[in-house]
Amino acid sequence: MGTLVASEVVGARQDRFDWFCETVSSHVMPVRLSSRHAADFRADITELDLGVVRLSAVTCSPVSSRRTPTHVRQGDPEHLQLALLTRGAVRISQRGSESVVSGGLVLTDTSRPSEAAAADETLTSVVVQIPRQALALGSDRLDGLLARNLPAGSGSGAILAGFMRSLLTQAPHCRPEELRGLGAVTLDLATAFLARQLGDPGAAPARARARETLQRIHRFVENNLGDPDLTPQVIADRHNMSLRHLHALFGDQPLTVAALIRRSRLERARSDLARAELGGHPVQAIAARWGFASATGFSRAFRQAYGLTPTEHRASALATAAAHAERRNPARHEHRHAPPASGSTCG
Repeated sequence: MGTLVASEVVGARQDRFDWFCETVSSHVMPVRLSSRHAADFRADITELDLGVVRLSAVTCSPVSSRRTPTHVRQGDPEHLQLALLTRGAVRISQRGSESVVSGGLVLTDTSRPSEAAAADETLTSVVVQIPRQALALGSDRLDGLLARNLPAGSGSGAILAGFMRSLLTQAPHCRPEELRGLGAVTLDLATAFLARQLGDPGAAPARARARETLQRIHRFVENNLGDPDLTPQVIADRHNMSLRHLHALFGDQPLTVAALIRRSRLERARSDLARAELGGHPVQAIAARWGFASATGFSRAFRQAYGLTPTEHRASALATAAAHAERRNPARHEHRHAPPASGSTCG
């Protein structure tokens, strides 16, 4: 979880709005922002990495946004954004639809131009950013839901809204692997909610059902990477399908099942090796944590994937982190190496 707060910490009061604009354009997508409160702008942004989806919470002074075709060409994360407005009201338009949203949910597409203008009061929203390919609903079917005030007061909308709020309050108490699992739950709830808005919650074409099965398998793999006995056969057995059917599901995927397991394990190990707080853990222990039974096999696979050994990667990552920390706090570094003041004596 990361938190970015526009306050005196990031600059003078007149700089806060510039900071906010740069943060949104670099962390979310290119967009033009304006505000009548730029001189005394206040904003708080919290981001949660939930694996398959991301959750952002924003509280800010009234602001308007305009995303043009030029902005889309400059940068498009290809996300569907499902926002819950918990405070304030926003007039939003996209693809010929326009609504005033207050207390409800609203869906937008980053690949389409859009406009939004907040009422003259502080705005608070919670936004789920969903990669388009992760949603088991066709984009063309969702076009009719864009920029509409979707209900969040009852049924699946209320369940989704409540879950989004709970994620924000409870995320600090969760481990990274728990957050990834909760991201999968968020995606499932969002899918169920949007399917309900389309009027056919029980109907899913074969492609959508296959995509949902693939998502469940991906989540199962992510949650069981530490098990050295995790194999395609185990995955097939746990999902009540034949090994042949499992391989067929992955037929048009970029990785085979075995390659997915290996790559995911390597990515988790690579991330842990770069963490300063784990610097005292032996490389072999980190490899075993992510299901590698052989230290030699892990080192060989790591070097093949990343071009350097696990030990070389750890040394480089920790050195880079230390250099960044020193640049962020140069005063401490200068104080540590400052020469004696004029007139001082040394024993």
